[in-house]
Amino acid sequence: MTDSDWVPAGIDTSRPSAARVYDYFLGGTHHLPVDRELAGHIEAMTPDIGATMRANRAFLQRAVRFLAGAGVRQFLDIGSGIPATGNVHEIARVEAPGSVVVYVDVDPVAVEHSRAILAGVERTGVVLADARDTGTIVAEAAGLIDFGQPVAVLLAGVLHFVPDDDDPAGLVAALRDVTSPGSYLVISHATADGQPPEVVEAQKLSSRTGTGIVLRSHAEIASWFDGFPLVEPGLVHIPLWRPGAGETVDRPERFGAYAGVGTA
Repeated sequence: MTDSDWVPAGIDTSRPSAARVYDYFLGGTHHLPVDRELAGHIEAMTPDIGATMRANRAFLQRAVRFLAGAGVRQFLDIGSGIPATGNVHEIARVEAPGSVVVYVDVDPVAVEHSRAILAGVERTGVVLADARDTGTIVAEAAGLIDFGQPVAVLLAGVLHFVPDDDDPAGLVAALRDVTSPGSYLVISHATADGQPPEVVEAQKLSSRTGTGIVLRSHAEIASWFDGFPLVEPGLVHIPLWRPGAGETVDRPERFGAYAGVGTA
């Protein structure tokens, strides 16, 4: 098998993919030389980037455990990426067997691998759609998710790929408007707050994937939780959102991203 045998036909393997770069930093196996090259450039400028992405994954898993424990039985994971250890349906079903999980991603590689992993797994689905196309997401997810009942909308590490011109606040509001009372909103997002200049420079490299990252402030990210009051501890640096017992974090601001969970 060659380095790209697992890539679906028609995918441009000469250009790095945000999903595959993320998979590289998570320690996955679905990335190409072009992805590793870009990851190396980014990591050389911001050595904490790998730790930040792994912390984001760990936050998502903690949030899903919290939500399942709070009674949520439906999860809509938008920008789910290439499957990795500890996927949402695996985490949720430890606490709540039979939970419904729908994964959404715009990357065909991520979608194809998700479908392969979920073949035969009941009450799960995969949607190929851009996070900005909320109408398509809701329409296709409605085959499994009952939006008249509480649902957790997961937007972990995806909204920083939505440029200002595409109205990320409106995207979140559209999802809020189709959810019922008792639903939850999960967001993690990269920030320039407190970050050195090289972080901003590294952010510019993300444009090579075709999905550049927009760094946003605490205030702007917090504003998207309108209608979803934040649960404790609020919007914080990602490793500070309900860490495990006895877990301590040195300089949490170095992770350069915020995370929060709100409930309708």
